[in-house]
Amino acid sequence: MNPKVSVIIPAYNTEAYIAKAIQSALDQTLNDIEVIMVDDGSSDKTVEVAKIFTDPRLKIIVNQQNLGAAAARNRALRAAQGEWIAVLDSDDWYAPERLEKLVLLANERNADMIADDIYLIKDGETSPWSTLIQESQENINKILQIDIIYFVKTDVYGQPGLHLGLSKPLFKREFLLKHGIEYDEAIRMGQDFWLDMKCLIKGARFFLEPKPYYFYRSRPGSLVHKSRELRLNQYLSATNAFMQQEVVKKNPALMLALSYNIAIYQKNLAYFQVIVPIKQGKFLTVLTEMRRNPRFISDFTSRFKNIIERRIQYYVMGNKLVFDMSYNLQRKRKNPNS
Repeated sequence: MNPKVSVIIPAYNTEAYIAKAIQSALDQTLNDIEVIMVDDGSSDKTVEVAKIFTDPRLKIIVNQQNLGAAAARNRALRAAQGEWIAVLDSDDWYAPERLEKLVLLANERNADMIADDIYLIKDGETSPWSTLIQESQENINKILQIDIIYFVKTDVYGQPGLHLGLSKPLFKREFLLKHGIEYDEAIRMGQDFWLDMKCLIKGARFFLEPKPYYFYRSRPGSLVHKSRELRLNQYLSATNAFMQQEVVKKNPALMLALSYNIAIYQKNLAYFQVIVPIKQGKFLTVLTEMRRNPRFISDFTSRFKNIIERRIQYYVMGNKLVFDMSYNLQRKRKNPNS
């Protein structure tokens, strides 16, 4: 018989973390699972650490070259046999009861997707500093059904909100297969958001459990620290492509929400296109970009206080996670106008 849940773990150079991730999956109170780890061409000992486990429920797949998290996840999806698909990043971990609790709730509500709140924890610390819902300024104290408009409106780049694109829902595998849904391999960052969007536009019933069972680790070197210009360009491309679908065009509220997101991406991209060459000493490029973006000075002035705060945190206080997504959620909560 097929397992109840397939836990898929994409991994790349996380030898220090992968054992905790795998162990947390194997230690679930729901025993009827399989765990599929796809190593995405690691150059460290990630695979060797994973092979220490002898539990027959663990399957290890190795990519000979680095293809990206989306491709690794798709390979795991194609190998999965479970009724439900649960995603676990290789530097994160589950509370022991997570899968049992979420599967029970999903079945009660005939869900196609179900997510929980997530604990936010800094690398090297033993206790979470907050949760996603606590930082969102949303008042959620019972199970909530999530529609696509709410999902988009509460996950705007750099602004306070629920940011469910960071969550790790369980997906009914039958729903994914029926609609041919996989991760977009052209998107190297933020793939979770777009997989959720693909499901929601196909009518997935998505529920949020306000209790946290997932531990989201913030650490230097993770994808959240990669180039913001690259991230924003990918978000713009993905949003524009999504808006070309006829089913999206026929939903004015969704088009409006996505258009607002595009405006935010463009504003931030224009800002970083000046800031990055300033840091690189490419002053001719700076002048060119400032002419293209005459609002840069006012935008920079509005951000100046927070720029100084981050520099003090990073260089003086030694907070290496100051540019991490979860830190920025905390900062935005304290100062929504930043």
